[in-house]
Amino acid sequence: MENLPERSNPHAHLRASDTDRDQVVEVLRDALMAGRLTQDEHAERLEQTLQARTLGELEPITQDLAVPGQPFRSAAAMPVPSTSRVPIEEPANPQDSFDTVIGIFSGGERKGRWRVKRRTNALALFGGCDLDMRDAVFEGREVTVYAFAVFGGIDITVPEGVEVRNQGVGIFGGFGGRGTTDIDPAAPVVIVKGLALFGGVSGQAAKPKKRKDDNGGNGHLGLGH
Repeated sequence: MENLPERSNPHAHLRASDTDRDQVVEVLRDALMAGRLTQDEHAERLEQTLQARTLGELEPITQDLAVPGQPFRSAAAMPVPSTSRVPIEEPANPQDSFDTVIGIFSGGERKGRWRVKRRTNALALFGGCDLDMRDAVFEGREVTVYAFAVFGGIDITVPEGVEVRNQGVGIFGGFGGRGTTDIDPAAPVVIVKGLALFGGVSGQAAKPKKRKDDNGGNGHLGLGH
């Protein structure tokens, strides 16, 4: 079978990493800012990027946008202002972007102007963890929280426009997550994985503040610890 065509991309079957997806997001952002994509086209391709699992699924998303021989461009090579209302700052070393929050017979929290790592491990054992991301800076377009609540509770509050994807399991407990109905396609996506055993894990978007003296507490779903 000498006339069989060569595979255009021998690595198409390989699993895509977060870095691979982030590079595609940067190309799409450049195309949107340059007017090569409409808002609807950008949103559609962004969704395809976040759902892609292999390099082969990522390749056609930018096939008509990328420079030949350079399918992806790094944000460091050409900084482009983010169109998202939620601040995103890519880390210098993505593989080191992880954090751990622990509440064992006590409480652990992250709030204010903190950095949401690409991976955050949260453990609540007879205690609670509170991850308030409303004023935080995200280190990726897609961040993952691995939440494990055993006889405890973990609360996650995200800014307006941020999508929350629930991929956890509740056993004699509750595991739920939902973002705002008005999702910003340029905003980060928070994926919540893990287990709630005789406890609860909750992820929810903050409601907009109506008054200056509003403390935003109505947008936070609390769990009794």
